[in-house]
Amino acid sequence: MKHTAAPVAGLRGEATLDSIAWIRLSSVALPLATPVSDAKVLTGRQKPMTEVAFLFAEIETAQGRTGIGFSYSKRAGGPAQFAHAREIADDLIGEDPSDIGRLWTKLVWAGASVGRSGVATQAIAAFDIALWDLKAKRADLPLAKLLGAHRDSVRCYNTSGGFLHTPTEQVLDNATASLAHGIGGIKIKVGHPDGRQDLRRLSAVREHIGDDVPLMVDANQQWDRPTAQRMGRALEEFGLGWIEEPLDAYDAQGHAALAASLDTPVATGEMLASVAEHHELIRLGAADIIQPDAPRIGGITQFLKLAALADHHHLQLAPHFAMEIHLHLAAAYPIEPWVEHFDWLEPLFEERLTISDGRMHVPARPGLGVTLTEQARAWTRATHEAGKRP
Repeated sequence: MKHTAAPVAGLRGEATLDSIAWIRLSSVALPLATPVSDAKVLTGRQKPMTEVAFLFAEIETAQGRTGIGFSYSKRAGGPAQFAHAREIADDLIGEDPSDIGRLWTKLVWAGASVGRSGVATQAIAAFDIALWDLKAKRADLPLAKLLGAHRDSVRCYNTSGGFLHTPTEQVLDNATASLAHGIGGIKIKVGHPDGRQDLRRLSAVREHIGDDVPLMVDANQQWDRPTAQRMGRALEEFGLGWIEEPLDAYDAQGHAALAASLDTPVATGEMLASVAEHHELIRLGAADIIQPDAPRIGGITQFLKLAALADHHHLQLAPHFAMEIHLHLAAAYPIEPWVEHFDWLEPLFEERLTISDGRMHVPARPGLGVTLTEQARAWTRATHEAGKRP
């Protein structure tokens, strides 16, 4: 009797229809029109932010299929992400672009000694997102539809008009402009050394936009536990959608105690750099609203794992930043989510997202639905290519 040898993991079978032929990495510095300050600047922990560093990964297959993905870093870290991505890019050449989960694991093991969070997974995220973009384009579907959308539009709120460096009158004008643009909610920064200044500022915004417009605040990790309790109680009167990052991002126990004591929902998670770190928040009940950032936690593959965990615990979802990616992921989340509106990234992409009636609409374009502008190319500081373009 003739026996057939068992297949060896990694060997191609007839289901492998394409292969990754070429990758281009680009390190792009996006300048900000005005230096940006939040509470971390007022307390001396950081300097005002003047630019955002992006890592773009462009992938092309032997059949000519393409995908684009990106990761980013605010302030330090951009060159490190680019350096790590450059080291591991060759490991994708010749691989089946559809095997995204396996390729994520392969890239993690390529840099196993630097761990599974932080710069390492943020570098992998650019590849991972590009592969998901490619897969959706191959299916000729928007990414949200490939994942299985629960809705074609998502509630959106604006953050970029409410930073602490912005005078209160300008914050009010920015809120008016955002609402006129069709954005559904307003978030402002808090965390002044004198909390009374936060309350005066917030009172002015609430009076200006009225009681029916969703309003949120973001303390950017600047309060200790007693201050967060006092401020949380003082903020109850404003009917906030949530209080964001009231404590250090890694103080899961403190967030859990605060969430249990306040009527206002507590939101956090944007600074965490892995699914495992978010798991601790969820396990302890430290967030009513979870705020993962796909580029920070390793890409879409990891985001989907976290989203399944969050849904199992009936948590609301409000992904951080990068609306061009998170619109699709939020549209595929079962519980009605929010997406954060930032117009900072618009100079990087040819396309614009449609916003109306308080919601951001999933575009009909396949994949993420974005292409890089010539301006993005002009802001490129370094590039690296792996493989050969077909």
